[in-house]
Amino acid sequence: MAADDQLDNKLHFLDYWRVIKSRKEIILAVALLVVLTGMAYTFTMPKIYMANARIVVREDSLDVDVFQRQFMAQYNPYFLKTQYEIIQSRPILYQVIQNLDLAQKWSAKYAGEGGLLRREDAYLILTRMLRVNQYRDTSLIDIQVYSEDREEAARIANEVANVYREQRLSIKRREVKRGVDALENELQKQQERVDSAENDLEALRKQGDVSLLQRGYRVDKVRLQALEADRISARVDMLVREARLKQLDSLSGSELMNASAYIVNDQSLLILRKQVVDAEVQLKLLLETYGPNHPEVRRVQAALDELRVKLDSALEGLKKGIRADYEVAKAKYDALETELETARAADIQSEAERYLPFERASQNVEVQREILNALRARVAQQGIELEVPRTPVEVVEPAEAPSEQMFVSPRIFLNIMLSLIIGCVAGIGLAFFIEYLDASVKTIDDVERHLGLPVLGVIPQKVRSLLEEGPESVHAEAYRVLRTNIQFAIKSGGHGGAFAVASGGAGEGKSTTLFNLAYVCAQLGDKVLIVDSDLRRPVQHTFLGASNRFGLTNVLLHEIPVEDAIKSTSVPNLHFLPSGKLPRTSLGLLDSHRMRELVKSLRLRYDMIFFDSPPIVGVSDASILASEVDGVVLVVQYRKYPRDISIRARRMLDNVGANVLGVVLNNINILRDDNYYYYRSHYSHYEASAESRSVEKTPTTVAAAGKDGL
Repeated sequence: MAADDQLDNKLHFLDYWRVIKSRKEIILAVALLVVLTGMAYTFTMPKIYMANARIVVREDSLDVDVFQRQFMAQYNPYFLKTQYEIIQSRPILYQVIQNLDLAQKWSAKYAGEGGLLRREDAYLILTRMLRVNQYRDTSLIDIQVYSEDREEAARIANEVANVYREQRLSIKRREVKRGVDALENELQKQQERVDSAENDLEALRKQGDVSLLQRGYRVDKVRLQALEADRISARVDMLVREARLKQLDSLSGSELMNASAYIVNDQSLLILRKQVVDAEVQLKLLLETYGPNHPEVRRVQAALDELRVKLDSALEGLKKGIRADYEVAKAKYDALETELETARAADIQSEAERYLPFERASQNVEVQREILNALRARVAQQGIELEVPRTPVEVVEPAEAPSEQMFVSPRIFLNIMLSLIIGCVAGIGLAFFIEYLDASVKTIDDVERHLGLPVLGVIPQKVRSLLEEGPESVHAEAYRVLRTNIQFAIKSGGHGGAFAVASGGAGEGKSTTLFNLAYVCAQLGDKVLIVDSDLRRPVQHTFLGASNRFGLTNVLLHEIPVEDAIKSTSVPNLHFLPSGKLPRTSLGLLDSHRMRELVKSLRLRYDMIFFDSPPIVGVSDASILASEVDGVVLVVQYRKYPRDISIRARRMLDNVGANVLGVVLNNINILRDDNYYYYRSHYSHYEASAESRSVEKTPTTVAAAGKDGL
């Protein structure tokens, strides 16, 4: 059960649409009011023009590579954001105000006649006029100025771009100039340091008696290097002679004789060797012819022996000569070694005493001179770079004054559309707010949920008396449905009876509902009596055009019998008992005993009796009447009274034991509420079908009837 209640409380989309449709007059009125207000405001606004100057912003770099190639700096994600803020900073805008004399020009407009606009106030005005936009993924920045004066907007935009460009250039120049001045100051100090170091070096040279062949070369160092070279040369010569001597010592006999010619290039030795060879050949030839004792053989043998003695003597002399050469070379080497060691010892002693301070002073002079040269080169480079042009900011698109029709504000179409949207939203919001505050009965579900009663009938809006509308009225079917539902709602299940038609408050349409219901019942053959029991505000006699001089009050006071008070009407089967003139003291007139007797007697004469009851809330007559009839039909007007009144009326009827058959939901605007559109379409179809049956069925009328039925 709780789940069903929760489901019932959920709003469907059609419920929102129903609220919008039912309150469309409010929505349209609010929307129209907002649109008209927006249009009036739009057309009274001054025209604002926008001038745009586009600049490209780069990091500081020279336009021409002077000394070395300039490498592209790493991407700085904060650079453009920083420049974006600098463009809108006070120094830039103050300079623009001063250059264009804006404070003086705006004084008449913003400070009044004779007044002078302060620079701070002009700055605030300018910030409201200025917009700076950055293009994503580019170095382009748009400087936009909004003003009522087209020419002024262009002048200000261009001046902001120019001032920002000059400011970037001047800042860089000032930085470079400060750097050059600092470098020149350091250069002068460094020159003084070099002079001082050179003076110290010259004093040390004179003090230590340091001799230099040329700058950086000392005499003792040159002598030491020469001794070292001579020692190395003597050692090499000694080693060569030693190797030759060892080789000759290791040979003997013919090997020594053969090798000596290659080791020592001695011509005499070569001649001896040739003579020995020739003698040996001659001896061999003679031995082949003669014997060993032959004189010729002996002569050649003696000559050969003598040559061999000479050769051996020559080889021995060769060995002694080579040994002597070796001894001389070794002695020379030893002498040079001794001299070098002595020179080294003297150099070491001199290095520690004289040359080490001198070398240190000399190195200091070189270092100071290098620093001085570097400073001179840097000062010269900065001086040249100071004169080389640079373009950190370039105006790629100067601002131009827009044409008369190119205003950016007010945006007429946009303002109208926004006004329309805001108006519709405000109207819908107001409609839902009113709907939220509206506690009246709006739907059949409201009746069943809050009153706990079935809905017997749904009566559309603007229904008059069926006597005026005629028997073929399009509204008659709604009352036929009501009659049928009343018959099914009678507890006994029988046909006919006495019924009271009541309402919680005045003006809910119960009297019209009662009359039209009685009219329909009489048309369908029931013998019907209308009793106008609303003694305070009787209206039933106006529907029938009857006199209200005598009626129910006279019957209850026993002045006339009821038969004389009941009147016939122009409608067959329909009779009418007027209320009669209300006496001065009407208290207790509709007491339960009198009404019970009257209702009992009328039941015997009529099929259906309808009592027009006064409003239940605030009038006791309705409660008395409701307790005596067979059933009560409660009329609730659509969207009129808070539902608490209808709930209270239901409770009052329950308190007196009345048999409440159900509720008639009256005066419904079917065209505005989709929940009741079915009833209208059904009744229209039903009435169109009834008319088509009553019209002569010619081809034309049949076609027309068929069209209406659709």
